[in-house]
Amino acid sequence: RTPVQKRFSDVDSFMHVNNIWQQSYFDMGKTEFYQRVLGITGVFDKLRIITASTHTDYLGQVRLQDDIEVVTSVSRVGTKSMTLNQRIMSGDRCLTESTSVMVAFDFELQQTVPIPDEWRWKLAAHFIHS
Repeated sequence: RTPVQKRFSDVDSFMHVNNIWQQSYFDMGKTEFYQRVLGITGVFDKLRIITASTHTDYLGQVRLQDDIEVVTSVSRVGTKSMTLNQRIMSGDRCLTESTSVMVAFDFELQQTVPIPDEWRWKLAAHFIHS
């Protein structure tokens, strides 16, 4: 769970948080998930996790006054990829859902690589069945 502090500039002319900023909130959730669960930054490491595909459903409006958090979990771990499920929550209301396929990527080799076993063990503790 990652609390999100919204900024005034996140709100568009329709008086809700713009969809682009919501994607940024999901990125904050991913970063915290990687740090907490895997112990990596995912930013400057030789081996990183990058997005291969993402799908988002906007279920309700996120407004400036809403207290929100991003909830991140993993629902699948494959050989080189994993599926992250994320929700922007306001209390018990889910306002936005996103599913992302993430791949392990070696930036020195410039190619996808198998997910390290150490990561698999750590991810297993946060696995959910969708």
